Amino acid sequence: MHVWRADLTTVSPELGELLCEEERARAKRIVNKPDGELWRRSRGLLRTLLARYLQADPSTLQFVTGKHGKPALVHNVDELSTASPPATADTDPLPFNVSHSGHWALYAFSAAGPVGVDIEVARQPVDAVAIAARIFGPVQAQRLQALDPASRQREFIRAWARHEAELKCLGVGIGGGDASASPCRPWVVQLELGFDAGAAVASELRALELRCWGWQA
Repeated sequence: MHVWRADLTTVSPELGELLCEEERARAKRIVNKPDGELWRRSRGLLRTLLARYLQADPSTLQFVTGKHGKPALVHNVDELSTASPPATADTDPLPFNVSHSGHWALYAFSAAGPVGVDIEVARQPVDAVAIAARIFGPVQAQRLQALDPASRQREFIRAWARHEAELKCLGVGIGGGDASASPCRPWVVQLELGFDAGAAVASELRALELRCWGWQA
């Protein structure tokens, strides 16, 4: 499994030129223009990374979207790079997932089947205990309640990132299902990014190796 971290403010705007017409239109529909530009760059970088693994033209890659918004590749390449994770399904030559929060983005690519990744950059404080009680249950809520406010917020976003990554791996998303109800729980790893954020990656099967990189423009 490979995970890439990127500061979207440093990603070249030229990567946005790789987008298809539907992606360009989606970026324009984002009301906040700076957010639209970050989304455009994030999608261009996704195409760039996928193309490197697949040895393909990034502008020709085609995507489909699952019921709960999870993207996947249409199988339109004949051969994968020997340096990349191998294909696992005819409809998805390389399982991947992407998440961005603020100006940070994470990209995950896996040879261990479906993958989910999530990043949550700390913003305004939330009622972590109340949300945890509703989403994670009373045990987690009580654990958070016992922490000081700063630690509580930090641990909450870490727990939320793990939860989101697991749901995205399962392809259900928030409100789309209960990860605990799945007969096979995903393998989840907390990622340490070195700044005030929570991040995690989840895979259907335990990865034999996990490598993390930072994108350099």
